[in-house]
Amino acid sequence: MRKSLLLLSLMAAPSLAAQSYQITHTYNIGGEGGWDYVIPDPPNHRLFIARQNRVSVVDMNTGQLIAEIAGINGAHGTAIVSDIGRGFATSGNDSSILMFDSKSYKGLLKIRAAEDADAIIYDPASKHVFSFNGDANTSTVVDPRRGTVISNIALGGKPEYGQSSRDGKVYVNLVDSSQIVEIDTKTNTVSRHWSTAPCKSPVSMAIDVKRQRLFSGCRSGVMAISDYAKGTVVATVPIGQGVDGAGWDPVRRDAYASNGDGTLTVIHQDSPDKYHVVENVQTGERARNMGLDPATHRIFLVTAKFGPVPAESTATNPRRRPPMIPGSFTVLVVEPVGTH
Repeated sequence: MRKSLLLLSLMAAPSLAAQSYQITHTYNIGGEGGWDYVIPDPPNHRLFIARQNRVSVVDMNTGQLIAEIAGINGAHGTAIVSDIGRGFATSGNDSSILMFDSKSYKGLLKIRAAEDADAIIYDPASKHVFSFNGDANTSTVVDPRRGTVISNIALGGKPEYGQSSRDGKVYVNLVDSSQIVEIDTKTNTVSRHWSTAPCKSPVSMAIDVKRQRLFSGCRSGVMAISDYAKGTVVATVPIGQGVDGAGWDPVRRDAYASNGDGTLTVIHQDSPDKYHVVENVQTGERARNMGLDPATHRIFLVTAKFGPVPAESTATNPRRRPPMIPGSFTVLVVEPVGTH
């Protein structure tokens, strides 16, 4: 009898692990254009989703489209500064940042950034906004209260996503040199950098402030975990292909990588230096961007359906992406359904 119970237990374990996370809601948003970063505003139950020439604001609980923030040319990232009721959205094609009212969603002014203004974050320690400008290899530092540029920091490489450690430092991935750069937000200078090897082409980033760990999702198919106090990589784990988003749930101690191959890699922190892959959740086509609500543990991803690339387009541009089917843009909600 004991042998039978043990056998049943062993057989059940993989099944439970395979069902740790699942898609619980699907919200069709529609609208034209592709997308980039998905930025949650959990206190106000909103998602800010970059959509080429605008930012779509979506209710996290109902999936309803609340508003669209216009006046953007090449939308990428959004940063919300809640205590002053303002938001900041990068406009990459005209090298600027749109400052907007986060309640009325009206544009207030355009701030000059630098070429290929891409990701953008708010650092609560310095109370400044940092945009990461890919082609310019810089970070533009903005005073959100005045709407003025404080500095442009030379990073020495092409930045992708970054995170604030909330103690006077900001960290950002350099995709072209496979490094992490540390910015001192008191002096607005680069204070350190280190390699993410064996991870190549780090793009997405999440942070565990309590244990001083950074999670860099890399296009080489791994996530690199760094001890940012020491400036070293302490672990790597395999993830899906085409990553562009990352997240960290401090309660569940799970890290996430959202991948363009239609998977969400879930990684558990066994200890600050030890990690294992829990599962790869099947999500949606090109669902490479994500946002996390740590209070509810819900993960928000965006996807769409795509048609075939016209034959004549393939002949002239072999790398052309397939066209998005009109009205198919969708938000997926993934939630934990068990423990691990």
